[in-house]
Amino acid sequence: MDRKKLKATVAQEVEARQEELIKLSLKIHQNPELGFQEKKASQWLTSYLKRNGFKVEKGICQLATAFKGEYGSGKPRIALLAEYDALPQMGHACGHNIIAAIAVGAGIASRDAIDQLGGTVLVIGTPAEELHGGKGIMVNRGAFDDVDAALIVHPSVLDTASSRALACIGLEVEFWGKAAHAAARPEEGINALEAMIQSFNGINSLRQHIRDRARIHGIITRGGEAANIVPSYTAGSFLVRAEDEAYLDALKGKVLNCFQAASLASGARLEYKWSEVYYAPMRINHALAELFTKNMEALGRKVAPPMRRAFGSTDMGNVSAVVPSIHPMIAIAPIEVLAHSPEFASAAASEAGHRGLIDGAKALAMTVVDLIAQPEAMDKVREEFLASE
Repeated sequence: MDRKKLKATVAQEVEARQEELIKLSLKIHQNPELGFQEKKASQWLTSYLKRNGFKVEKGICQLATAFKGEYGSGKPRIALLAEYDALPQMGHACGHNIIAAIAVGAGIASRDAIDQLGGTVLVIGTPAEELHGGKGIMVNRGAFDDVDAALIVHPSVLDTASSRALACIGLEVEFWGKAAHAAARPEEGINALEAMIQSFNGINSLRQHIRDRARIHGIITRGGEAANIVPSYTAGSFLVRAEDEAYLDALKGKVLNCFQAASLASGARLEYKWSEVYYAPMRINHALAELFTKNMEALGRKVAPPMRRAFGSTDMGNVSAVVPSIHPMIAIAPIEVLAHSPEFASAAASEAGHRGLIDGAKALAMTVVDLIAQPEAMDKVREEFLASE
């Protein structure tokens, strides 16, 4: 078996499907769907996999828009993950349309390698990465129990083989006060909005005394009814992030103190709820990342060192806690373009976005070849994962 020749074959297969994959990416981009509502995207992706010989199971893990496409049999079982949810108001400003097309393109291109060498390639559709942490739900429901390695490629402004990601949890907060005429009888009211503002001030003071890579941010979702009414109710939504789970737990208590102090100071009653959605920190498998790096470089891309700063949070972190994983980035826009911006949404449907799609699918399929053609490579990946538990 000539591994180099087989890599060239899978790359040529991606190239041959270039128009189909770009068309699929653009269809998803032009029809943005929020998390757990990705009916069109899920249907388009599963239909494409079926037409190309994959056995497809829809609605896995009791999630209507999740799916699993499977080709081959036996070990190793390599999962390529697709995301396809959009952001509220901004569409595909995170480029998930590209992630989806990369996964199915690489999966289909990997068939030749599977036919020659055995093993199984899986394309797993993971809905609701934004806001809802869909992969965390799928991990808990066993979607990755029989997977040997999990790979995803995310569009970005840099080419990197591995990405740090912060642990993250949400906090929903409500303050209940007492309405009153803001001019005639303000002394009779309890200002719930002031309690929320004091909470923000407390968090702003706290930021000076937290670790550099921790993050606390939020918005006011209800702020009152009219300027001449003392607000009797306010609500806010917050995210708390940290590099590791232990510090996240410590930070949660400090954040909550800010809200409790504001409640005592204002007299407004506090109600809060920590989210059931939890994003685990990303656990990078360096052996996997090294394979992917070599394949990206073989395609002419210069792979940057891992970013010192975590880029945010991802439910791929939850997957990386249970199976060897990587979350590399592929550049589709200039360095000054920000993710979750209109400019990045445009890049996800641009010529640079299309090039990122094709190169990402090629590098992913070539990495599948490495894993199934070299048992020692798969062993190294597995050993590193077990050693870091």
